[in-house]
Amino acid sequence: MFGKRKLGNICYYVSDIDRTEAFYRDVMGLDVQRMEGDGEGDWLIASTVNGVDLIFFKMESHPGNSPIIVFEIADGGIDDIVSSLAGKGVTIVTPVSHAPGGWSSEFADPDGHVISMYQSTEVPRSLKKVA
Repeated sequence: MFGKRKLGNICYYVSDIDRTEAFYRDVMGLDVQRMEGDGEGDWLIASTVNGVDLIFFKMESHPGNSPIIVFEIADGGIDDIVSSLAGKGVTIVTPVSHAPGGWSSEFADPDGHVISMYQSTEVPRSLKKVA
């Protein structure tokens, strides 16, 4: 199911967005973009050369909830994947819900580590009809 999925993001929960932005931009030299949140505050995205984005949300961080790896569901079907995981007895931590620019869901591995998946609302390039 995930063997052919691209690791798209690594999400971190941080206590101070401004401090995090300054650190990753000024100290680490990453191109950090501030994104406007949907009423829940701004968040940050920093792209790396291998295409895996680092994403930072302001939220209480404690061992076990950060970082979170995120698999891209580029071809859609996030609802079917969540149903399949639940059918196999996997604990669904967060059902499919709205995320910036798409949909996400989280589930837990047998040790309770959270694994996330994200499906963009944009139509994947591979599914667009060529005129």
